[in-house]
Amino acid sequence: MEQQGIELDEAKFCCLICLDLLKDPVTIPCGHSYCMSCIKSCWDGENQKKIHSCPQCRKTFKPRPVLGKNTMLAELVKKLKKTGQAAPPDRCHAGPGDVACDVCTGRKRKALQSCLVCLASYCEQHLQHHYDAPPLKKHKLVKPSAKLQENICSRHDEVMKIFCRTDQQSICYLCFMDEHKGHDTVSAAAEWTERQKELGVSRQKIQQRIQDREKDVKVFQQEVKAINRAANKAVKDSEKIFNELVHSIEKRSSEVKEKIRTQQKAEASRAEELQEKLKQEIAELRRKDAELEQLSHTEDHTHFLQTYSSLSRLSESTDSPSTNIRPLRYFEDVTAAVSEVKHKLEDILRKAWPKITLTVTQVDVLLPQPEPKTRAEFLQYSHQITLDPNTANTYLSLSEGNRKAALMGAHQFYSSHPERFTDKRQVLSREGVTGRCYWEVEHRGQVSIAVSYKDISRTGKTADSQFGCNVKSWALDCFNSYQFRYNNITTPISGPRSSRVGVYLDHRAGILSFYSVSETMTLLHRVQITFTQPLYLGFCLPHYSGDTAELCKLK
Repeated sequence: MEQQGIELDEAKFCCLICLDLLKDPVTIPCGHSYCMSCIKSCWDGENQKKIHSCPQCRKTFKPRPVLGKNTMLAELVKKLKKTGQAAPPDRCHAGPGDVACDVCTGRKRKALQSCLVCLASYCEQHLQHHYDAPPLKKHKLVKPSAKLQENICSRHDEVMKIFCRTDQQSICYLCFMDEHKGHDTVSAAAEWTERQKELGVSRQKIQQRIQDREKDVKVFQQEVKAINRAANKAVKDSEKIFNELVHSIEKRSSEVKEKIRTQQKAEASRAEELQEKLKQEIAELRRKDAELEQLSHTEDHTHFLQTYSSLSRLSESTDSPSTNIRPLRYFEDVTAAVSEVKHKLEDILRKAWPKITLTVTQVDVLLPQPEPKTRAEFLQYSHQITLDPNTANTYLSLSEGNRKAALMGAHQFYSSHPERFTDKRQVLSREGVTGRCYWEVEHRGQVSIAVSYKDISRTGKTADSQFGCNVKSWALDCFNSYQFRYNNITTPISGPRSSRVGVYLDHRAGILSFYSVSETMTLLHRVQITFTQPLYLGFCLPHYSGDTAELCKLK
């Protein structure tokens, strides 16, 4: 029984200042008790006023009371701690962020529930009346809420139990009789029920989207793993191929070195043999010259004549080998041949490299983005593109910052360049495109608007160099009527005539579209194909002097 009494009054053993069980409890003259350190700190802050008061009842004391430990309270607190009956304050008392009981005095306990009728929150002890008293049993209890006052009408200070669907707001019965009279109104409970149904449907949709997105996440997780595996394999295979290529080059280098050294030894040995023969011949000639010199001093005519005939006969001399030595260019020719192979390999790599890099950048796991519908959407992908003077046929004149091409009646003075179209009156852009791009062309007369790979032929009158007549270019002919050409196949096109044509390219998706642009955009032709190289804009002005095509400045 004693323990039960202590358990019921445990709140009385808490310090009102720190809201915790008393530590070194002291009782001041008014009868209230505090932790010694808490009340000291409180009074230390009041020293300037020289008047000290009780934080609870506000009774003042002068002079400052002398504090002494309340041993009886200290023993009771000690017993509470030993028996473990004192619940931790953060479990039974309201702290920051908690909803406090509106009935508790002093240190407030946590609210267990809130009443929407009373518009008050209650702890477990003070909530009991709602369970016992018949009139209170009908009240609506909800989870503790700190926003109960939002249910009170700010104008009439009445509970808002009505919802006005016309104005989409909660109102009280006085509002219903006044400014909301005649509006579509229902009880707040009925609207709550209806909105709960909508909320349920919305949650189902959200949960379904969550499930769908989780499936997408799993798909992309698998894609990431597949990308990593494929990339690692591609790196490994590419490295193996390049290593094999390097090994092959090193092997050929070793073979060339060995052949050079073998030939070096053979030629050096032959030269040394000839050198030895020449030395022997020189020695023989020196000996013969000495004998002849000695004979020249003989005065015995008979002996001189008999000896001279035998000494004067010389052995046949070999021709000088210097006349047979070729110019020392044998090994220089080898170096030239190796250098030629190097240039050919570099040329192959240079031509193949754009295709390799483009193939790498075309790896895309994301779902294709939808094609734009309105001109404003197209303009988001507009690019500033200029024409390349080095590609312009000599009958074409470029102006407006290399954005406009005009067909002239005479040759223009251009320097020769390997990328210039020599026979077709065509020009290509300076910039290549590999992503999503949109541009517009203002044309007058008969003009072909094209896209092309950069390695299209530049010379000759054959189809290899004509836009739309090969597999390297696609062209829209804006003549008396529209027609589309690819690989020398012509497709007639019907559509509204306009002096402005829009071109949309999604390189990765392989989409090329042409539009007639006026007040609206009308699709003229759309093709889908796998592009293997960057694409360049092209103009062809084949017929009449004065025809023009100009890249528009787009904002």
